[in-house]
Amino acid sequence: MSQKKVLVVDDEPDIRTLVKEILEDEDYQVETAKDAASARLTCQKQQPDLVLLDIWMPDEDGITLLQEWKKAGTYFPVIMMSGHGTVETAVEATRLGAIDFIEKPLSLARLLATVEKVLSADTQTVSENEGQMASSHGILSPEDAQIMGSSDYIKSIRKHIEQLAGHEVSVLILGEPGTGKGLIARNIHLNSTRAKQPFIEVQAGTLNAANGLTRLTGEVSHPLPELLEEASGGTLFIKNITQLSMSCQLKLLASIESQQVAKVDNHSTYPLNVRFIISSDVSLTNAIAQGTFKKELYYKLNVMPLQTSPLREHTEDIPALLEYFANFFVEKQHMTYRHFNVSAQNRLRNHEWPGNVRELKNLVQRLLITGEELDINAQAVSDALVAENYTYTGTHDKASMPIPLDLPLREARAQFERTYLLQQLEESDGSIVELAKRVGMERTHLYRKLRSLGIDQGRSKN
Repeated sequence: MSQKKVLVVDDEPDIRTLVKEILEDEDYQVETAKDAASARLTCQKQQPDLVLLDIWMPDEDGITLLQEWKKAGTYFPVIMMSGHGTVETAVEATRLGAIDFIEKPLSLARLLATVEKVLSADTQTVSENEGQMASSHGILSPEDAQIMGSSDYIKSIRKHIEQLAGHEVSVLILGEPGTGKGLIARNIHLNSTRAKQPFIEVQAGTLNAANGLTRLTGEVSHPLPELLEEASGGTLFIKNITQLSMSCQLKLLASIESQQVAKVDNHSTYPLNVRFIISSDVSLTNAIAQGTFKKELYYKLNVMPLQTSPLREHTEDIPALLEYFANFFVEKQHMTYRHFNVSAQNRLRNHEWPGNVRELKNLVQRLLITGEELDINAQAVSDALVAENYTYTGTHDKASMPIPLDLPLREARAQFERTYLLQQLEESDGSIVELAKRVGMERTHLYRKLRSLGIDQGRSKN
């Protein structure tokens, strides 16, 4: 059997080298590309059997490149990679045709398992799956939008969704990051008359000056599908709306006011038939006062505001969320089920949750991976929360993290390892290659250690 060809597209040399070496050890033929332009040239010379594609790259993002490939009808499986992954990003990537989504720092075991699964699949089966994905493009199912909990807050959210779903008005969802604004948007769509039509999600920040207008309204000479046309008949959910470029704000405002969409390089128009749901983590009125957001667009989109509450204000929903996320990871990622006992649940209900429900989901995933006992207790939760508080931000002072001497040995050792590696990472200028040399660890083991300690090394420098 001939070697399967894999293309690794990532702007970080360390990642390209690491993934290439690992896959070649597994007898795959590996090519690498540092950006979208290099990836295009490599694919033109020889079509790969699989592409590992980074989302955030300096010239063009991976989502744009994925769209281009799918629009052109070129088919090869694509697995997206990102060090700044979110559930919403994963949903958008898979909606556009990606086979899977892997977060950085890479879980090498998961990477190899995913690559093997995709490349060992029967070609006909993979093609059929692709066809099914295309036919249901942007169409949600009820399991995409389950709201868990029974608190007064959750009951009020369900009531608001029911009220909003029966109308065609634009909705502005406000609240802290991680409070489920995307989940609420999907529920509004699923309960509306547009439920069987596309639901398109986009991060406003990805509509930058270089490609924003093209992605929003389209361009005759460009093969990418435009968002307003993709969402026609359905709903367009624009996340973090204050990050939308001014040129896109003006174009969107003109389209809403005229109820017509004009392509960037063409005078022809088509009717606008889109329901808008937008979200923001910050005050839009402040953005208007600072001159970064158009007041007229705000009034067009802010017909019905909906405010989310942080998790710390409805902690009685935590037990239901724990059970849901534990079952989710067992079913979707084949993890071993573990039960959060009463002491663990009580510890979690007394946490402040700065990252809200998103933080809780990540914590559940970490505890399922690192836990050894069937029951997860309060001590295991406390250890995981301590690790979470030591994520790498790029600025740490040697004297600013003293280790208390009254801690149990295991926790003290973990804190020392975190402090030590954070300092070494800073002195290595963020380079994983340099860090591995300094601490005398093989890179594969180092990635695992950083991940187990809750250290996000971010985008390592060249």
